[in-house]
Amino acid sequence: MEYKKIGFVGLGLIGGSIAKAVRRYYPDCEIAAFDKNRETLALAVQEGTIHTACSSIDENFRGCSYIFLCTPVAYNAAYLAQLKDLAGKDCILTDVGSVKTSIHEEVIALDLEENFIGGHPMAGSEKSGFSNAKAHLIENAYYILTPSAKVGREKVETYKSFIRSLKALPIVLDYREHDFITGTISHLPHIIAATLVNFVHDTDTEDELMKALAAGGFKDITRIASSSPVMWQQVCLKNKDNISRILGNYIESLQKAKISVDAGNETALYSLFESSRDYRDSMPNSSAGPIKKQFALYCDIIDEAGGIATIATILASNNINIKNIGIVHNREFEEGVLRIEFYQEASCTKAAALLQKYRYIVYEV
Repeated sequence: MEYKKIGFVGLGLIGGSIAKAVRRYYPDCEIAAFDKNRETLALAVQEGTIHTACSSIDENFRGCSYIFLCTPVAYNAAYLAQLKDLAGKDCILTDVGSVKTSIHEEVIALDLEENFIGGHPMAGSEKSGFSNAKAHLIENAYYILTPSAKVGREKVETYKSFIRSLKALPIVLDYREHDFITGTISHLPHIIAATLVNFVHDTDTEDELMKALAAGGFKDITRIASSSPVMWQQVCLKNKDNISRILGNYIESLQKAKISVDAGNETALYSLFESSRDYRDSMPNSSAGPIKKQFALYCDIIDEAGGIATIATILASNNINIKNIGIVHNREFEEGVLRIEFYQEASCTKAAALLQKYRYIVYEV
């Protein structure tokens, strides 16, 4: 497949990552992009990710095969009207928002159904912005497509092939079904993480003992609370009906857990933890879901000068890049005193084998 020109409205984490993937796999494709942040555009040009930095939605977007809307969900719909006269009949307009109903309704109102295929790459990071964008971010991640009712099947198949060529895994869903599914497995976890962090903040002791002790498991399950407040504010506003219903059902499940705790119901409590363990363990270890997996291992080391430096040297001498490394002070939820995080699963696997070769005790997660 050859694509002469592709446009991007918004070059944040997702838009920037898709643009970098396009540049990697289609080096001859012209890329035009608009972003309100001029520094972002300048950096994208400097890195060679895009050719044309646009100060507005202008004629530079004419003649594109695809135009990606990669701004917060509330803004994507507003940009559609500006793109209507610039998109030719063969141009596909798409977005990357995690809520689809609102933009599909806007597409119908603007009579753009023949040009629109909704998109949602189920990949991301707690970090945001173009500076954190990576060409491999959507690699092996599910990429949900929500075609409009009037878009041609051939266009859908061509777009699926394009997404597949960027190494993502396309799945076609009805946009309403998409919003219910992502509301449960993506939007709800972000709300839980945010409210849990705020709960600890509001109930902490004066000397912030909870904050000091909240390492390990707590930080892992609340990692996504570091995500963009603007993005998740917009997600909650645009998918509020689904999220409200899902939250209501989840609150009921919390009430059941409370009843079991209050009653000292051994059977119910055991069943709660057993069933959750079994279901979670049955989930694949791939990073194809909406919340990206971390690639980390834990390692026991002796408390002596140079202990961490020795491990870092072993890994560096074998060309293994470390994303993060640190001592685990709270080991309630994991084994090993040293936590090492990597950028890729292959690096994590290689590091574990290497450290075990040097007689370190390694615990993989």
